Amino acid sequence: MGAERIVSEIVLPNSALASGAPVDPSNHVSGRALYLLAISLGLSALAILAPQPQLRVPALGASATMICLFLVVRALDWLRRKRFPDPTALVSAFAGRDPVPGFLTNSLGMLVFRNEAAKKRFTGTGHETLVRALGELFANPTAVIHRLQAGAEKAGGATEDVVTRSGHVRIAVQRVSDDAFYWRFDEMPERGGGRGAETLTLPVMTIGRNNIILFMNEAARRALGGRMKSVSSIFSGPVPENDVTELNGADGPFRARVVSFSPTAARREVYFLPVSAEQASPDQSLEVLPVALLRLDPSGHVISANALARSLLDAPEGPIYLPDLVEGPGRTLAGWLNEVARGRAGKRSEVVRLKRKDREVFLRITLQKAQSADHTQLVAVIQDTTELKTLEAQFGQGQKMQAIGQLAGGVAHDFNNLLTAISGHCDLLLQRHDTTDPDHADLIQISQNTNRAASLVGQLLAFSRKQTLQPVNLDLREVLSDLVHLLNRLVGERTVLTVSHDPAIQPIRADKRQLEQVIMNLTVNARDAMPKGGEIRIETAMHDLAEDLHRDRAVVPAGRYVLVRVIDKGIGIPPDKRDKIFEPFFTTKNVGEGTGLGLSMAYGIVKQTGGFIFVDSAVGSGTVFTLYFPALSTEDYKSSPAGTEAVLDSLPPVVPPRMPDDGPRPVPPPAAQPTPGAPHSEGVVLLVEDEAPVRAFASRALKMRGFTVLEATSAEEALGALSNPDISVDVFVTDVVMPGMDGPSWVQQALNDRPDTRVVFVSGYAEDTLSDLQERIPNSVFLPKPFSLAELTTTVHGQLH
Repeated sequence: MGAERIVSEIVLPNSALASGAPVDPSNHVSGRALYLLAISLGLSALAILAPQPQLRVPALGASATMICLFLVVRALDWLRRKRFPDPTALVSAFAGRDPVPGFLTNSLGMLVFRNEAAKKRFTGTGHETLVRALGELFANPTAVIHRLQAGAEKAGGATEDVVTRSGHVRIAVQRVSDDAFYWRFDEMPERGGGRGAETLTLPVMTIGRNNIILFMNEAARRALGGRMKSVSSIFSGPVPENDVTELNGADGPFRARVVSFSPTAARREVYFLPVSAEQASPDQSLEVLPVALLRLDPSGHVISANALARSLLDAPEGPIYLPDLVEGPGRTLAGWLNEVARGRAGKRSEVVRLKRKDREVFLRITLQKAQSADHTQLVAVIQDTTELKTLEAQFGQGQKMQAIGQLAGGVAHDFNNLLTAISGHCDLLLQRHDTTDPDHADLIQISQNTNRAASLVGQLLAFSRKQTLQPVNLDLREVLSDLVHLLNRLVGERTVLTVSHDPAIQPIRADKRQLEQVIMNLTVNARDAMPKGGEIRIETAMHDLAEDLHRDRAVVPAGRYVLVRVIDKGIGIPPDKRDKIFEPFFTTKNVGEGTGLGLSMAYGIVKQTGGFIFVDSAVGSGTVFTLYFPALSTEDYKSSPAGTEAVLDSLPPVVPPRMPDDGPRPVPPPAAQPTPGAPHSEGVVLLVEDEAPVRAFASRALKMRGFTVLEATSAEEALGALSNPDISVDVFVTDVVMPGMDGPSWVQQALNDRPDTRVVFVSGYAEDTLSDLQERIPNSVFLPKPFSLAELTTTVHGQLH
């Protein structure tokens, strides 16, 4: 190697820059100079120690030459430092703390320096070139970098806005020296059509109904010479779909390709692409559009795609065949593309499903034929309609659930009438058969199975949220303390039940029996999720929501809540079934092990109480059901009427509904019947009931207790009987829902002439169906069907006394 080459290699270290390592050139030169000095010292030592005199002279000459080169290199390095400052040092000085990511590269694109912002934004440690570093930002950056660097080499600097997966990036490059370029990457918020397109350099406008121009960005106003109000002031005919047209601009006529699409039925976005830019680089024209666009051949192979389209399609690197990425719209996608290419399909979009295993993605594809001189292409506009499809599915699910709820409520009403007649006449028979009678056991079986049927009807009403609740103020510590013995028997010996409470827990308002039913159902499901046993934890806690909680299509208002969590470590719920667990008759258990009503009933009870229920689950890790109940203050709890629970306790015990996902369990015996020696009442009762079996039972039951009973089959018949002023009535006992005039309506009319008459409403529907009217009817109570003989007579007697 000649001395000139050594000097040039030392002073102008292009190879060091080409290596891509962050090297300080001054250190590099000093290292090479010291290397020469070390060689000269080695040669001097060789000359001194050489045994033959003829070798000493060449060694001393070479050593002197190396020393001379060392001095020359140091001198040249000093001159270079004065004339050409180190680019790395300069960039580090002015861009080291720049908040915008910046890189220093050599002419080959190798990274020499990056500032702190670039290190934080581009976290990869193995990036040696700018192309590899920008792979995190957008796909295929090679063309952009090459184009910008060529502009910087020619003009000293260049700038370009690029659309990426996460928005727009303004890339600027400055030439620092012959072999050094500094790059800045300024990321801007995502921009689309409308107001977000104001900063785009591409002319964009938005057209509304009746061809009214709703918006024009600054570039469009500058190109067309001002703000236009209608399409007719720009185009002589309809807006072109994808054609090159001549427009009248501020500086005279100009040609542009007009690309338009309709994101909604009432809005249309129009983009103007300069023809020269399109001819120079068609793909770049598409790249800057904030719309996902594809160019296809009629067979479905993608010719070009902008960044947004590749992001939506989750397309792999390399050639793209569209039918491999999406599922066709009820037919083969290739067939649809072929029809559009032949002009047989109208301008109609199709919704397709993206072939992804991790989640469901739906895309709306609009195709337009683009005929050139020698071949046919298709232009596709792609929109993500996943959220819209989700809303459609939710709306359809809501309609289905509403229809099922109405059906359940109607079936429960009819069954309650039948069960009232069955259980009532069974009570009448039990009055005439004591325990020694051979038929007494059969009557007990009828009564027990009637109670079971009533519990099943209660589950239907709970699902439809039309059951009658009797809410009282409850302390969850007392409720769970009373329930824990039964829960221990339900979970069995292989499962451990743990209950823990928040010491500062506040009371809630709920129906105690229904709340116990919810907790029992959740506990039984937790037990079944751990077939080999385990631990079930029931926890209570206080929780304050500072703002509304949006979760699972529900909105929990801000406030203070009492939480109840039922936690297990079972098999968990798969994600595809988690959204269906609260649907009626949906169950993951085997046939005969569950009806699928347990969680739907729990959901109905919690929602009717004013609470919320959510589920968190992971397959193999367990499940957590969380119940939110509005908390009551201590003052509200202490001021609650003490007589509410006393009235409930005075009624005959109600058989709790059988849990649908549990096996059979003992049913308590029917309520103790009043003895024949019970005190009789005196008073006149007007009984209005359209169901003959129910009316017959109620009339006999009331007469047995000493009441005088007047019967009517309809509201009109009852009003006709009351038109006789000589008839005195103490209590109205009326069904709520009847053919013709309903119960509250005729009672309101009758109370105009008899304002002191007491009222007992009976119904197979929930009490809230007449809660508004009942508030305006004084001295009225509600008795839900099915009711027993004792419940009917006790309620009427309580109204009289």
